[in-house]
Amino acid sequence: MSTKATTQKTTEQFEGLFVEPARAYGSLTLEYYEKLLGAQLDAARSYTDLGLAQARAWIDVRDADGLKKVVEGQQKAAQDLGERMKSDAEKVSALGQDFLQKSQKLVEESMKSATAAAK
Repeated sequence: MSTKATTQKTTEQFEGLFVEPARAYGSLTLEYYEKLLGAQLDAARSYTDLGLAQARAWIDVRDADGLKKVVEGQQKAAQDLGERMKSDAEKVSALGQDFLQKSQKLVEESMKSATAAAK
């Protein structure tokens, strides 16, 4: 085997064992953080909209009936907020679980490749 062929094989093994898995993990990590940031921005936007709606409702109070409506609206808003927070927590948890499973699969594939290359 020539030096050039040996160098080529070594380069291919290095890329297969280190570069490709690192690239795959980097891509997976970037995808995870992109989804996580999107979920956080969506949640922040929703919470902000809810807070602003409640503030507007308080500004519009003119009498006892208006006060009663705002208080009832706040109870509904608090319930909606609780449900939204639960949903957001479940979404973030699902993203984390998906990332963990995909990361474990990448590690397993890398280990199989390393074992096969060592033989």
